[in-house]
Amino acid sequence: MLNWLQQFDTFSFLDNHQYQIEPHTQECLVAAGARDRIDHSGKGFLPALHKFTSQPKRWLFGHLGYDLKNDLEDLSSSHPDHIGFADFSFFEPMIVLRLNETELTIEADDPAGVYQAIHDSIADISASAGSSSALFVQQKISREEYLDIIRKLQQHILRGDCYEINFCQEFFAENAQIDPVRIYNNLSSISPNPFSGFYRQKDKWLLCASPERFIKKDGQRILSQPIKGTARRALSDQAADDRLKENLYLNPKDRSENVMVVDLVRNDLAKVCEEGTVSVDELYGIYSFPQVHQMISTISGLLKEEASFVEIVKATFPMGSMTGAPKKRVMQLIEQYERTRRGIFSGAIGYISPDGDFDFNVVIRSILYNSASKYVSFLAGSAITFYADAEEEWEECMLKASAIRLALEK
Repeated sequence: MLNWLQQFDTFSFLDNHQYQIEPHTQECLVAAGARDRIDHSGKGFLPALHKFTSQPKRWLFGHLGYDLKNDLEDLSSSHPDHIGFADFSFFEPMIVLRLNETELTIEADDPAGVYQAIHDSIADISASAGSSSALFVQQKISREEYLDIIRKLQQHILRGDCYEINFCQEFFAENAQIDPVRIYNNLSSISPNPFSGFYRQKDKWLLCASPERFIKKDGQRILSQPIKGTARRALSDQAADDRLKENLYLNPKDRSENVMVVDLVRNDLAKVCEEGTVSVDELYGIYSFPQVHQMISTISGLLKEEASFVEIVKATFPMGSMTGAPKKRVMQLIEQYERTRRGIFSGAIGYISPDGDFDFNVVIRSILYNSASKYVSFLAGSAITFYADAEEEWEECMLKASAIRLALEK
């Protein structure tokens, strides 16, 4: 299917890798070709997004970029962006494929023709594989600079500027030529995660292995599942792995980070939910993924009848797990101390269904690629609190980046 998708300059491939997660998500949902689309960067996105997403009874797929923050708050972004995704983009697809267990549903003008084309593409996989060049991966921030920045952020926390901040650093390669399909398959085999995605907007590519859901609407129920708290795994030693999992659950630093983002999400959802309906369904849940254990909490509520998609975005975006608290102040500090414009990273990709329900992930654990400028980028970060150990935060970033490095070098 991925081989067949390459003929389209716009597509979205969303895959949960058969994780049995609650609430349910589509096992595999694919959108190809653009019947109608909108791309927007800069100020004034809310009316444009509202107009495009308010048309009923159609599938929409796309992304929300982190820098939409500049229109939601009085903020700016001055760092370079070498990938170039629009601040937001949505498209109505020409073809929608839904795969659940062994059943494939095709929505298209010619479903039989689409099925045959997918089947025929299987024979062409080896012939169509693209070439890749050797990559020289660099870091925008050295280890010493990183440790110094963490200490400065802790001084901001001590002064009362914020309680917690998500700080990210960029890894990149220039003059890079990669085969996005091959690298996405590498990433999926190394790190299959429930909110993965392979997403293309012309010469811009996103290869995503996200474990995190940003927000989901199912009827009048809306929920968010932020991740805060990470521990490595010991896959060769079950007893040691169980201890790492238990230590994560009991770790006071991870609990404090997690509960702060839970409070932030509760406050965000309360803006668009009926009074008294926002609740924490699960606190400090520990979930295991191929490289790491994660602490995940679930917060939900019942939406007000009049709450539109744009009003929900306005209330909840960017997600607290990728900013910190209080949200506006930490976004100012992120701009001050990070070196790269986040763009689609720490934004969201997902879909809106014809009945108005939607599901969006958090764009983390991802490779970004601009095939025109031949620039490859990936970012990794962690939550910084006053009690954080700068050396340990560095190691956490390296752990998160390791699977992506392996996928690129495999």
